[in-house]
Amino acid sequence: MLVHRPRRDFAGLARRRRLAGRLFAQGELVLASVARQVKASRQSVCRWYRQWKQGGIEALKGAGRAGRKPSLTRRQMGMVERALGRGARYHGFSADLWTLPRVATVIERITGVKYHPGHVWKVLGSIDWTVQKPARQAKERDADKVAYWKTVRWPELKKTLCSSTPGSSSKTNPVSPSSRRSGPPGRRVGKRRS
Repeated sequence: MLVHRPRRDFAGLARRRRLAGRLFAQGELVLASVARQVKASRQSVCRWYRQWKQGGIEALKGAGRAGRKPSLTRRQMGMVERALGRGARYHGFSADLWTLPRVATVIERITGVKYHPGHVWKVLGSIDWTVQKPARQAKERDADKVAYWKTVRWPELKKTLCSSTPGSSSKTNPVSPSSRRSGPPGRRVGKRRS
């Protein structure tokens, strides 16, 4: 199951930095007090203070987006999702089963963007596709025999298994029907010493 981490609130972070800059401008130089007011760590407030001293409030602007920009646009992602929805056979593959290399091939055909098959799962996760494993079934499987087994034979076996007396696989357990008694119940009688 794919779990989405919450996105960072860049607007909220920018608001906190601006508030810290206003406090610095008003003469609030106790960084621990500023940190409490803006609900940030003292290390961050110290870094913001150095930036504010060098460049003023403009220096506290956010760096913008974190990380690399996505290779696929939203429109391209929609195209990929529609293409995958048509099935693998539609795209010329022998079986209607999606694998990461096949998805990478389709993405490259449609958008021109080349992905390594090991990274395709990120694209699939962003369009809410999850891993699906096909159920393995024998080629010789006979549906009529399976139905007979489930409805007739297995209930018969369950009845005979439940009706037997409780036992144990242990040879030393006296409840076990396969265990032999070493003697009659009562006081233990040992060998006489000679």
